Amino acid sequence: MKAVALFSGGKDSTYALYRAVQGGFEVKYLLSVFSKNPDSYMFHHPNIKVVHLLSEAMEIPLITKLTEGVKEEELKDLEEALRSVRREVDAVVVGALESNYQRERVQAICDSLGLRMVAPLWGSDRSMIWKNLIDNGFRVMITKVAAGGLDQSWLGKIIDEDNVKEFLSVCEQHGIHPGGEGGEFETLVTDCPLYKKKLEVLEGKPVWEGDSGVYVIRSAVLIEKKEGDL
Repeated sequence: MKAVALFSGGKDSTYALYRAVQGGFEVKYLLSVFSKNPDSYMFHHPNIKVVHLLSEAMEIPLITKLTEGVKEEELKDLEEALRSVRREVDAVVVGALESNYQRERVQAICDSLGLRMVAPLWGSDRSMIWKNLIDNGFRVMITKVAAGGLDQSWLGKIIDEDNVKEFLSVCEQHGIHPGGEGGEFETLVTDCPLYKKKLEVLEGKPVWEGDSGVYVIRSAVLIEKKEGDL
């Protein structure tokens, strides 16, 4: 079955894409929606500009769509983008974990276009999120924090076997969903088994405002993987 994958470069959309490929889907396109609203209800915002590099790393063509990010109205932009490829695909892969808001709205769009929505991560055990990512060779960077307990020190940090227990402990102590489902944090996958090359950040800077912060990537490139990299 041929699919288009909604893709932000974050852990959920990338891991959902990975699971879909494992399940036999042929992903013909990645679709990234660039929102002008940093607080969009639907679309990931920090460092979305690097998705073209990740598309290149996976050798999957990228479709981009710009939206003002106005609640509900931004769905029309998503539908327009999906409409442009509906003759070429059968399904839409989404990275929804537990958000009914996102899942129901994408489902409605898929129904209207005669496409199947595929959500490989929906309803999965939240306690296994990071174990699954690390065990499968995903290198995940924290690119935004917006919750008590997650301070500036986490920005730009890769979550790995050495610090994942500390990260999850902070999440548990402060009532933070380990997947960041409430917008408590956002991520970027710099390497995973789908990437033919891995992303290297050449220049980045944490920007802190009030009680939240973003790790702004100013320069990044793709580099060859070394022996032993997934």
